[in-house]
Amino acid sequence: MKKVPDYFGSMVFDDRVMKAKLPAKVYASLKKTIDEGATLDSGVANEVADAMKDWAVENGATHFTHWFQPLTGITAEKHDSFITPSLDGGVIMEFSGKELIKGEPDASSFPSGGLRATFEARGYTAWDPTSYAFIKGKTLCIPTAFCSYSGQALDKKTPLLRSMEALNRQALRVLRLFGNKKAKYVHSSVGPEQEYFLITKEMYDARPDLRFTGRTLFGAKPPKGQEMDDHYFGVIKPRVAAYMEELNEELWKLGILAKTEHNEVAPAQHELAPIYTTTNIATDHNQLTMEIMQKVAAKHGLVCLLHEKPFAGVNGSGKHNNWSISTDEGQNLLSPGDTPYENAQFLLFLCAVIKAVDDYQDLLRISVATAGNDHRLGANEAPPAVVSIFLGDELDGVLKAIETDTPYEGIEKKQMKLGVDVLPKFNRDTTDRNRTSPFAFTGNKFEFRMLGSSNSIACANIMLNSAVAESLKIYADRLEKSTDFETDLHNMIKKTIKDHKRIIFNGNGYDDAWIKEATKTRGLLNYRTTADCMPHLLDKKNVDMLTSHKVFSVSELQSRCEIMLENYCKSVTIEANTMVDMAKTQIAPAIEAFTAYIAKNTAAKKAVIADITCKYETDLISKLSDITDKIAIYADELNDTIVTLGEAKGIIEESEIIRDCVLPKMCELRLAADTAETLTAKSYWPYPSYADILFSVK
Repeated sequence: MKKVPDYFGSMVFDDRVMKAKLPAKVYASLKKTIDEGATLDSGVANEVADAMKDWAVENGATHFTHWFQPLTGITAEKHDSFITPSLDGGVIMEFSGKELIKGEPDASSFPSGGLRATFEARGYTAWDPTSYAFIKGKTLCIPTAFCSYSGQALDKKTPLLRSMEALNRQALRVLRLFGNKKAKYVHSSVGPEQEYFLITKEMYDARPDLRFTGRTLFGAKPPKGQEMDDHYFGVIKPRVAAYMEELNEELWKLGILAKTEHNEVAPAQHELAPIYTTTNIATDHNQLTMEIMQKVAAKHGLVCLLHEKPFAGVNGSGKHNNWSISTDEGQNLLSPGDTPYENAQFLLFLCAVIKAVDDYQDLLRISVATAGNDHRLGANEAPPAVVSIFLGDELDGVLKAIETDTPYEGIEKKQMKLGVDVLPKFNRDTTDRNRTSPFAFTGNKFEFRMLGSSNSIACANIMLNSAVAESLKIYADRLEKSTDFETDLHNMIKKTIKDHKRIIFNGNGYDDAWIKEATKTRGLLNYRTTADCMPHLLDKKNVDMLTSHKVFSVSELQSRCEIMLENYCKSVTIEANTMVDMAKTQIAPAIEAFTAYIAKNTAAKKAVIADITCKYETDLISKLSDITDKIAIYADELNDTIVTLGEAKGIIEESEIIRDCVLPKMCELRLAADTAETLTAKSYWPYPSYADILFSVK
């Protein structure tokens, strides 16, 4: 039996391999680039490429690819073999430093949002040496950035790396003010929890809506859903356990720190969580995780659904982004220590996050905006679309004491009393967890819970890194000019608390009263849909901040706004067209066939028993006929509304038509069809029911 330490990272060109394969000087140069962000010495590229190729070939690779993350939301790769013709008619395996550093994929078919014309096809990929190369199948995958011929970012990695550099610059300035001269760099770390559904391939293939859109567009509520909470942390079914076992093995080979697995709340829903790692590596790993989850599922006759809301009426799937910042020496800058009231450095970094989240709550909402996530946010299992911060009783008390200049008395650490002598005794945490908060402090990190399960975590962390960098810049600019550091530091922390306490909320985020208080009293933003929030990406304060830290250019921001709204419109339009097709070609005919069957049987009964009323049958026929008429009308109206999208003057207007007209029409059609499902014999209904799908995996 293979032991995990023996094969963990076996498919990764990691530090262990580099140290063994590279000359000492080459290794030291590359290590300096990876650890400190130093400029890559092009002179070492050939030796790195040669060692990388030898290692890859030894492990069965025949091809290499520059693996990148375009604005499609998934990854992209173009494979080239290592073969080069030799004079004797054979081939040799070669890989040069030039091929390692730069690639030239055709960029014409990737989303650009107007950054280039269609005929401008040239794009470049550039090696990201801070993220280890790895082997997938028989291909050496080299993580890269992706840009246009003019140097504008066409991917999610480039702005992410820029945001990490911005955070590093400003955090080091603040640390120097506290006397820390040793730290060489500061980086953000992330551990993204990944929720997903597993259903059988048979059920998936029988549902056009799942195949085309990733979610069910029709489906009546089953007799049993998640009401009993019996699936959450329940015993994992053998078929799912076998899937998880193989998934872990494949992830561990790629050095992905898959740690936790369990059943989630909804039937057929599960979760995988990794150990924290540097943000750009965590982003690469999460993209790989989603890909491998789906590949392994196929081997087990299953389908892994990553849509945020694949089934109405049960919990959707999120991706909790656990974020923190640390120095190269391992100091977590968001760790409060035993006495947070006296930890001025921690309090300043905490205030930087509070200020960032309040000032740029719109950017955080934008970073998680998709058509799928719009269905999830605000539902009972997900945070509301209103951004707020949960700090807990202890930190809330600390900040209130600072704001009012009163002594902080602290919170007594109480021992848990379980009433059984044999059970171990331990101290209770000073605060409970709040699972309803969009942005919760959880001990030494913040958990940003608004991300959807299919989202790339790059977008959220770009905005989070950048916004916190801006807060730290403001603090450093002021404190570097200070003549009384201690007094000015105290006053700055106090002012931040007073100015931004509206964003702090420790109560129930699901309560309607909170949404009213947040928007009416506190003035917080409530962007319910992608169409509501996405145009605000181009608000002046957001453009100024993101361009000042060189995370985006103005044109890159404009392109992303365009692309995200296009994705929103295209996603919903595909859903609407799928609904029309399913309703007209399958659902309505099925209801008609069942109605005809009932009518035929009713006529037969009346022919035998002259005075029989057949009230049940005639009432059912009347209901089904009425619903069939409604389905036909709603399907036609939805189709007509889709046609009007072509008349929209620009993508913003199109997104507003989607929000205000298309989605409501889709709801009308679904309600009618779902009602019909409850009245139609199962043998006539054309698609597997929710009960069939959600409980299909044994």
